Amino acid sequence: MQIVHFGHACVLLDTGSARLLVDPGVFSTDFEGVRDLDAILITHQHFDHLDGDRLPALVAANPDARLIVDPGSARQVSDLGLTAETARPGDRLTVGGSTVDVLGGDHAVIHRDLPQIPNVGYYVDGGAFYHPGDSFFVPAEPVDVLALPTGAPWLKAGEAVDYLRAVAPRVAVPIHEAVLANPAMHHGLFENLAPEGTQVRVLPRGETVEV
Repeated sequence: MQIVHFGHACVLLDTGSARLLVDPGVFSTDFEGVRDLDAILITHQHFDHLDGDRLPALVAANPDARLIVDPGSARQVSDLGLTAETARPGDRLTVGGSTVDVLGGDHAVIHRDLPQIPNVGYYVDGGAFYHPGDSFFVPAEPVDVLALPTGAPWLKAGEAVDYLRAVAPRVAVPIHEAVLANPAMHHGLFENLAPEGTQVRVLPRGETVEV
């Protein structure tokens, strides 16, 4: 399996039988040039996961790709003139030759005075890869490679470590780091406090990495 991290929450996953781009948002770069996608998947409606200015061109450049979004993003992409499938927790999708299970349902709490919005996670090929979006949802089944949220208004470093330990993947790939001035501090914390058997791999932006 190959992964490209375009910064923040945006990840390109090549399973060998499908090419999936997750969460092309405003803090991510260079995903506009990605081609031959089987699907574009959106975990939730926040702008750092869904760039409304660049998404239509990305869809147009990948005419065979399915646009798959959470319930909270459906109206937004419709207003952009795009046709999307709505993914709900419990759904199992077949994309190319890969399966995508839809997990979770709610965004992590930012503050008690702010409404909680929908958020889904994408669990690919029986746990070969899991992108939780902005949530701490722990799949019931094992995860091989976890896209690990690193920094956010809803997240503190200790919570990220606890989530890493709860999921206990073989490999954790830190994502969602654009709001941090020095994400390397968090990366070091993950490496020091990761559960036994978990490797933390910081991916260079825009490069294809085998995991």
